[in-house]
Amino acid sequence: MIFETVEEFSAALPARRALVGLDLGTKTIGVAVSDGLLSVATPLETIKRSKYTADASRLEDILAAREIGGIVLGLPFNMDGSEGPRCQSTRAFARNFARQSELPITYWDERLSTVAAERALLEADTSRKRRAEVIDHVAASYILQGVLDRLGHMRRG
Repeated sequence: MIFETVEEFSAALPARRALVGLDLGTKTIGVAVSDGLLSVATPLETIKRSKYTADASRLEDILAAREIGGIVLGLPFNMDGSEGPRCQSTRAFARNFARQSELPITYWDERLSTVAAERALLEADTSRKRRAEVIDHVAASYILQGVLDRLGHMRRG
C-alpha cells in the first residue's frame, strides 16, 4: 500500500522492522537500510537497472534477506516543488511494486540528496571513481535518514 504522508506510513509499519530507502535513477537504484530501531540509515548497494522484473526481483531479495518492514522512495521534485517526468516514473515504479508486495511504501522529497551525498564523499576525500560507484546508495541513505528523523520526531512529539 502506498502512503502519501510519513504520518500515514508510520501507522502501517510493523514493530522492530528495518526500512529500506531507494534512490531511483534512470540507470541505477541506490539502496540503503535502517536498523530495526529506525534510528540510523546505512548505504547498502547500487543496483544496475535493467528490466523492471529484474530490478524488482533484486529488491525482493534484499527485502526478504533483511526482514524489511517498509519502503521509502525518494521523490525527485523539481527545485520549484513541481513534479516532472522523474516523479511520474517513481510513482509508476511504486504502483507496480505495490502490486507484488504487501509492504507499506511512502515517498520522501529527495531534492539535494545527491548534492549532500556528493559533499559528504568529497569531505571524506573519496576518489572520483569511488564516488561514482557509491553516490547512489549514499544518496539513498540521505533519503532514508530524512524519514527516520521525521519518525523519531513524531515519536518524541
